[in-house]
Amino acid sequence: MKSLTINASQRESVGKKATKALRNAGQVPCVVYGGDTIIHFAAPEIAFKNLVYTPDVNTVVIALDNGTKVNAILQDIQFHPVTDKILHIDFVEIFDDKPITMEIPFKTTGNARGVRAGGVLRFNLRRIKVKGLAAKLPDVIEGDITELKIGNKLYVTDLANEDYTILHPDNTVVCQVKTSRNAVAEEEEEEAAAEA
Repeated sequence: MKSLTINASQRESVGKKATKALRNAGQVPCVVYGGDTIIHFAAPEIAFKNLVYTPDVNTVVIALDNGTKVNAILQDIQFHPVTDKILHIDFVEIFDDKPITMEIPFKTTGNARGVRAGGVLRFNLRRIKVKGLAAKLPDVIEGDITELKIGNKLYVTDLANEDYTILHPDNTVVCQVKTSRNAVAEEEEEEAAAEA
């Protein structure tokens, strides 16, 4: 899994006034949980561009101005309801020996037989929630849909991997091939022609 580095400065004052002053200066107040101590820090909003505005999942190395480096993953993010500016970000510290929970993007491989026959591929999940050690989690989870015919479904059990545990129920559908309106219309025309 790819890792991004964010250069940040640790913040001492964490009240409303200090937070507002940070935001006015173009900084985003952040916090890291999960370790021995909670770390409050701030970084320029542009530093989070490649972390927030991407479909990819990344781990983060937070390089603080005191020389400390913290490995973490993004847990939660708050945006301004009108301007969409980042208001606050929560991170969770990650360790080599502790499993973490993340949502990994799902991507299909192959060309479904049902789609070639006129069906439509519909996604029920775009991201799959998994639990595992950070070092073993993939950037993307791939599912082969080559054999899916119209009406067939790809379940989370088809994506099982020994490196991580999928946290969805076994009967959760990831994607399926459905009949398109065109395919239905063509079938009805063929039936009408056969009857005539």
